[in-house]
Amino acid sequence: MLVDTHAHLYSDQFDADRPAMMQRTFAAGVDRIYLPNVDSRTIGGMLQLEAEYPGHCFPMMGLHPCSVVADYETELKIVEDWLAKRKFCAIGEIGIDLYWDKTFFEQQKIAFSRQMDWAQALKIPIVIHARESTKEILEIVRKKKEYTQGGIFHCFGGGVDRAKEIIDLGFYLGIGGVLTYKKSGLDQVMKEIPLEHLVLETDAPYLSPTPHRGKRNESAYIALVAKKLAEIKEISVEEVARVTTLNAKKIFEK
Repeated sequence: MLVDTHAHLYSDQFDADRPAMMQRTFAAGVDRIYLPNVDSRTIGGMLQLEAEYPGHCFPMMGLHPCSVVADYETELKIVEDWLAKRKFCAIGEIGIDLYWDKTFFEQQKIAFSRQMDWAQALKIPIVIHARESTKEILEIVRKKKEYTQGGIFHCFGGGVDRAKEIIDLGFYLGIGGVLTYKKSGLDQVMKEIPLEHLVLETDAPYLSPTPHRGKRNESAYIALVAKKLAEIKEISVEEVARVTTLNAKKIFEK
């Protein structure tokens, strides 16, 4: 069994063929898919997927850093209200994004910190988006000495020292399609990081693994990430699936 710990399967990119895409996912051995929220616009589609595929699709709740704009307090209140209504497997995806726009950097820090506090209060993990901002995020995480719930650094692409730094803070590394890119260098990093600290993800519909790079990603393609990781570690795909699935259960099924 494989677990996709991060996929936006509610995206409108799947509207034309979502049932067929889900069947391909299950046929590829992917049994569980964890759905990170983006903002208030994505909640309905995410919860619909949960209803249509119970026991397979698991929603998170959170405000994506790219959706932290002028009215972010309104969006955060919606997240807070949903967290009070029902249980979610995690708060995510949350964090800081300094790649696209730095206009609301201070607001992103506030939103990230507050959502970390909610996760601690609810005893659930967080899933972190850290694009061009790992240093800034780690500074906030280190200050949150009371935070004990752990979680995932989504779409990890850093070096060995950064990986160990994140692991030492109690987080797992989310590994996806970038691992299959020839020039990413992530394959060399993964040689140094024990499998016990890794989980698999697609970030579908984004970041498709080779040979689908540049096309729409989907959860079935996580098998390609598992295969590449098995080659790097010189172990079986079954062992990669076993350990990364166990890791996902440790994170989300506390």
